[in-house]
Amino acid sequence: MENKYVGYLLMGISILVIVIILLFNSTLKEIVKESCGEAHGLTCPMNETVNEQTYLALGVVGLLIIVSLVLIFSKPQKEIIFKTRTIEKKAKKKKIDTSGLKPEEKMVLEIIQKDKAVFQADLIEKTEFGKAKMTRIIDRLEGKEFVERKRRGLTNVVVMKD
Repeated sequence: MENKYVGYLLMGISILVIVIILLFNSTLKEIVKESCGEAHGLTCPMNETVNEQTYLALGVVGLLIIVSLVLIFSKPQKEIIFKTRTIEKKAKKKKIDTSGLKPEEKMVLEIIQKDKAVFQADLIEKTEFGKAKMTRIIDRLEGKEFVERKRRGLTNVVVMKD
């Protein structure tokens, strides 16, 4: 709910409370007049108490009215709108200089480039190299920062490096 409407609601409640206070005050004055009567007159201590209670109640209602006026006349806060943009970096494909690679390294690199990620055991099957030779080839490719080896359970996944 907007502050303005809350202010109007609070103002209405304040006016209703003022009416109730004034009705209560007039009823109390009649009761005091009947009970004190001619014995004390206007100097009756109950008259002073009724007036004090009335002023106190009207003071509290006055504070409510001030708060409601502030709410009514205050400018509504502007909504803060955040615009978000997602910027995707287009991966620039690096030109891989394969001129300094041995033929078996080129063959392994082509398989990895084609599949993006390959299990080391699958590379061994496809190339029919031994485990030790494949490990050395991948080590050299890692050293030249062409590929990256990631451990997955008991095997390695070989992926192209970004």
